[in-house]
Amino acid sequence: MTPNFLSWSGFILALGAAALIVTGYPLAAGIVVLVAGFFDILDGALARLIKRVTPFGAVLDATLDRLSEGAILLAILAVYAIQQSLPGVLLVGAALITSQLVSYIRARAEAQGLECKAGIFTRAERVVILALGLLLSYFTPALLIALAIIVVFSLVTIIQRVVDVWRQKPPA
Repeated sequence: MTPNFLSWSGFILALGAAALIVTGYPLAAGIVVLVAGFFDILDGALARLIKRVTPFGAVLDATLDRLSEGAILLAILAVYAIQQSLPGVLLVGAALITSQLVSYIRARAEAQGLECKAGIFTRAERVVILALGLLLSYFTPALLIALAIIVVFSLVTIIQRVVDVWRQKPPA
């Protein structure tokens, strides 16, 4: 078992969760989202434990994380589009944009040689909130509430990260 295998496994599980969402099984999808999130935690931990941290592994992990989150949100978007729920469509769109920005700001700052770990709402928190919304079913307001929480706290994290980067001096 390698860290990259765990990254790919988490991604495949996320695709499975997306399929469950589209086919009307939000409870099962919520469980699979949590399992996929657990794989996401394990891949980096395993890489550090067996001393196989590589730049490629980090890029692969980050890429698959973004694709996983995007696939799940796209599946929810499809459901809300079919239901003709404008609030649902807008919230999913906003969650997709803001959650991706949280990760992008960190990556962009680090590419500039700056540290960017500020922020109260990272991928782990988004996964848990999204899974809870799915577990409580998207046929009730629970998923809309979860999406709204993701949007609001992702916006807070975006602001925190931009301010954090702004306060840093560029490396010499």
